[in-house]
Amino acid sequence: MSSVENTTVFRCAVVSVVKHAYVPNGVVTHPRFDLVVVCDDADQPDWVHERNQLYADEHGIPYVKGIEQAVADHDVQVAVISSEAERHCDLAVRCAALGLHVVQDKPMSNRISECDRVVAAVAEHDVRFMMWNRNFLPALVEARRVIDEGGIGKPYAFHVDFYFAKDSGPPKGSRGPDDPPIDWLERQIEAHSDGSDGGVGVDPMGELKIEGIYPLAYIQHLAGSRVERVYARTASHFHQANADNDVEDLATVTLEMANGVIGTLCIGRIGAASHPDIGEIKLHVLGETGGLVISEARPEVSVYYRNQPPQEFRHRRMAIDLDFQLMEDFAEAIDSGSGGILDAVTSRDIAATVQAAVDSGKSGRVEEVA
Repeated sequence: MSSVENTTVFRCAVVSVVKHAYVPNGVVTHPRFDLVVVCDDADQPDWVHERNQLYADEHGIPYVKGIEQAVADHDVQVAVISSEAERHCDLAVRCAALGLHVVQDKPMSNRISECDRVVAAVAEHDVRFMMWNRNFLPALVEARRVIDEGGIGKPYAFHVDFYFAKDSGPPKGSRGPDDPPIDWLERQIEAHSDGSDGGVGVDPMGELKIEGIYPLAYIQHLAGSRVERVYARTASHFHQANADNDVEDLATVTLEMANGVIGTLCIGRIGAASHPDIGEIKLHVLGETGGLVISEARPEVSVYYRNQPPQEFRHRRMAIDLDFQLMEDFAEAIDSGSGGILDAVTSRDIAATVQAAVDSGKSGRVEEVA
């Protein structure tokens, strides 16, 4: 039965919301999903409880310090997870064991062994899983249509530029030689105020782990194949926090896929002063009879006016119903028992590709994807 015919409303628990609130906010753009409680483990630090409580207050729902208790007391069917990255998978495994379907913020995890636990738990408990993604942006939907209809023949090569125009604290070289290294978690907590805290967690993460899910999901979605080998060059080029914590903010990656397709990726957190919008994000697809150039942000309208706030995007995306389409797809996955747009297995494969790229950047060698 499709979600058009099924009007069942799923009661959702927001299981930690210490990162951006875009995931739970996106979930409730669809009328079949309703946020009923925020919850987390009682032993979390004060800053975690403060963010959870704030989100609960903003949405007029309770905050419960106890995940299992919240699920039992509020008749929950779906968990929406947006915790620190290293907690993502453990929370997903626990929620799957409670019989909950899972919507999870990126990255899946910074450890592949944790991703494997999620894949096993989702299969064992027969629940659906979706990693938050951007595959339903209008430009990607149109590109998929052209490829599926044979408009460029069989694709054989992909390239993605994914330059993200946000800062990550002081620029590289701006601190003195005697200054202590920037603490990663403290920097991410501080960054929450301006939305640049994409790498929330104790373990430092470079741009491949923070944002790599998006361009790699584009390539996987359009190419329809798993990556087998990668070669990467990485650098801490822009931001002192990355340099101090030995994680990249700029990388190039070459991908060899199982179906013989070749992919390349350039990714970086290039700073807010570098671009008037979210960044330069563009895909190139070469096929046997033609090619595609896809600007991820299009369609968009540029808006400029006197005394415009410096952090306001000048280029505004139009005709986007990404959040609704993601949740429509997830509702259909629950109804039908299907995998959906970005399920646990595919998310795990993308996480493994990211890890191989990080390893390659350090080793200087081609790395196999585990």
